Amino acid sequence: MIEVRGIVKKYGDNPVVDNVSLNIEKGKITSFIGPNGAGKSTLLSMISRIMKKDEGEVIIDGRELEKWNTKELAKKIAILKQSNNINVRLTIKEIVSFGRYPHCEGRLTKEDTKYVDEAIEYMQIKDIEDRYLDELSGGQRQRAYIAMVIAQNTEYVLLDEPLNNLDMKHSVQMMKVLRGLVDDLGKTVVIVMHDINFASVYSDKIVILKDGKIVKDDITDAIISKDVLEDVYEIDFHIKNINGNNICVYF
Repeated sequence: MIEVRGIVKKYGDNPVVDNVSLNIEKGKITSFIGPNGAGKSTLLSMISRIMKKDEGEVIIDGRELEKWNTKELAKKIAILKQSNNINVRLTIKEIVSFGRYPHCEGRLTKEDTKYVDEAIEYMQIKDIEDRYLDELSGGQRQRAYIAMVIAQNTEYVLLDEPLNNLDMKHSVQMMKVLRGLVDDLGKTVVIVMHDINFASVYSDKIVILKDGKIVKDDITDAIISKDVLEDVYEIDFHIKNINGNNICVYF
């Protein structure tokens, strides 16, 4: 489990994440939702130690974040940020192989190659694995980055808006892949996302943030309600139950 206790991030005197506490349970999908500027991505970055927190603590499997060796932490947590600016010309297979770096430091073994090949197959990009990233569409690149995270084979997978650049078909495929990582492989997945309906259908738990604070943190059915969502997003919502899923209509 990941325990977040009273963490704060300020820019000047402005708290972007303001005294946030929550537990991320193992073997589940937890989604962070909320308006722009709510602090979702900043919170994810602090949990993974990409960004330094100003106050509070993050405890991963009973050990404070600062006490984790960098290499061991990279075997425990994988994170994919919104922007991945890679200036070197690499193929899909090469970028996915980077996911094995914490395990082999660039000297791929047969086991590492197996994880790379399995991740490429899992993301259905085998047919383009030798193409360069700069030759790909935004959606294809995004699937390659997800494959890299899968190849890293960590217990915790943190994703910042993984549906960016994906069309409807590949967004659905992506969420099914993430659901499979949890249900089939026992991973723990944390996602920052804007699409409330994907969060509703695929998440076990949803955390709503607004103005740097947690508004509500609960199981999905308790979150996807007219009163809760209208209060957060300040627009009218209608909730329809379709095939057992609560779907939000807000257009």
